[in-house]
Amino acid sequence: MPPATRTPRTSLPPSTRAHLAQLLAAAFHQDAMTRWMIPDDRRRAELLPGFFRVFVDLSASYDAVLTSPEGDAVLLHLPPQAHPDQDALDAAFAEALGPYAEALRTVSALQAERHPAAPPHYSVSFGGVRAGRRQSGLMSGLLGEVLARADRDGVAVHAEASSPGGEATLVRAGFTRLGPDIVLPGDGPALRPMWRDPR
Repeated sequence: MPPATRTPRTSLPPSTRAHLAQLLAAAFHQDAMTRWMIPDDRRRAELLPGFFRVFVDLSASYDAVLTSPEGDAVLLHLPPQAHPDQDALDAAFAEALGPYAEALRTVSALQAERHPAAPPHYSVSFGGVRAGRRQSGLMSGLLGEVLARADRDGVAVHAEASSPGGEATLVRAGFTRLGPDIVLPGDGPALRPMWRDPR
């Protein structure tokens, strides 16, 4: 399998960031979490690219954007030393999501309650593969790059699965469940915290 590409933030132009955000928006359009946040299909299609652009920019600021060589798969993560400006993120998400930002705040608050403060760890945020290339092993390859770096650093990796497919990818990579699921309000879907110790 071709190696993952780590694109330095200084050479990740706006057009590439927009492409990656659109790729993630397409991959997560029918995801249970995004459907809970933005129930209307049309509005979800309109807003998700801006939502994911915030995450692309955040990971890029830490040189933590991995892509397949052809740009048809992407994995965003954050290193252990990452300390994002929460006020700036809140403002960016409010601009991207408008009235749906409140739903994101609910999700984020529940995630924060369960996110381990220690030990130091990498955090995998989002990964997506272009339609037609899914089930090709691209995501496992990108995830393997993060795990290899974490193992070299001697630190763990945290992730949250929002779908059975996402959980299966994490389990194959050696992740195990980390406590009970995070269940969203109003009979909402569940996020499954996952953890992998260094090897």
